[in-house]
Amino acid sequence: MDFVRIVIAILLPPLGVFLQEGLGKHFWINILLTILGYVPGIVHAVYIIASRDGRTA
Repeated sequence: MDFVRIVIAILLPPLGVFLQEGLGKHFWINILLTILGYVPGIVHAVYIIASRDGRTA
């Protein structure tokens, strides 16, 4: 399932973070990073998905 989330995060970073974390602070940080630059949004989304590994913060 992480592979699917990472692919979604590359295409639409906030959606990948939302699927992993929900509407928490990481989602809003990712929205801001994606608005400021698409690549920082992708990096943040992949980091959140890879580091959480199914755990909630």
